[in-house]
Amino acid sequence: MGTPRRRFEAFLNQPGWLGDALGALEAKTGVRRSYLVTGFLSFVGLYLMFGYGASLICNLIGFLYPAYVSIRAIESPAKDDDTTWLTYWVVYGTFSVVEFFSDTFLYWFPFYYAGKCLFLLWCMAPFSWNGSQVLYRSFIRPWFLKHHRTVDSVLSDLTGRAASVASAASHEGVLPRSLQAED
Repeated sequence: MGTPRRRFEAFLNQPGWLGDALGALEAKTGVRRSYLVTGFLSFVGLYLMFGYGASLICNLIGFLYPAYVSIRAIESPAKDDDTTWLTYWVVYGTFSVVEFFSDTFLYWFPFYYAGKCLFLLWCMAPFSWNGSQVLYRSFIRPWFLKHHRTVDSVLSDLTGRAASVASAASHEGVLPRSLQAED
């Protein structure tokens, strides 16, 4: 297979939109594509550590590529890719909720967004032991299997209540008295 450097260069030379774009940029600038990509990744890494708007960049990295490949997975006939990306989104959603409550403290840590970006890249990495698979199997799935009956019961109760309120509102033409704002 070769050294990591050779695998990296082989990846950059593969035909496709990335290889073609890098080839055109390499021809135009005279700088090897591996140097261009290394420079770009270094810039993004430094920006995530010190730049303004690092949160946005990090969230775009954690969203854009997974959203694109999720759409491709939906459109493909295979089921394995659907499961892979559904697992990613469950972990991403769980992480986002946890981060919401801890963000006030965490974003003060140096290099927080660089670490978060590396975490999200690990979660979407194209191998079987990526972060989303490890976290799902180790934490989320066991919690779900232990508590899903309770959660299903609460959701069923809430769905029933919402349906009755919607039915009452549609029959009366207005919201029921209990949901109207106090004057």
